Amino acid sequence: MLTRRTFLGAALALPAVAKAEDAVLKMRDLYEKDGSFSTRARTLNGERVEVFGFMAPPLKADSSFFVLTKMPMSVCPFCETEAEWPDNILAVYTKRKLDLMPYNVRIRVRGVLELGGLKDPDTGFVSRVRLADATYS
Repeated sequence: MLTRRTFLGAALALPAVAKAEDAVLKMRDLYEKDGSFSTRARTLNGERVEVFGFMAPPLKADSSFFVLTKMPMSVCPFCETEAEWPDNILAVYTKRKLDLMPYNVRIRVRGVLELGGLKDPDTGFVSRVRLADATYS
């Protein structure tokens, strides 16, 4: 039975539903045409987001880091400098050691969006954008 109380409770829950939908981020939404971070990416910086893509082969065995790509890649798109960072990949730092996925299977990754240059001290991998504390399925 719909009462004022249940209606009001449902109406107050709507912003939370909209926020959950806003957390889904597409790689094409990360950058402006000039290569700068988009308004949406800057707004979500530091927030948990969900991104879909493909796991590129890792740089080293027993890693807790991989590159998420927009399209399947059979080799890792390792970049030497932040300036050369492609706009269709995302560095992903996981909570645990990786369970490797086939490079051509689409996966869902959830993690905290971090913007800005970072050089990984263990691998030397340079990223402009990454997901930290990530999980994937």
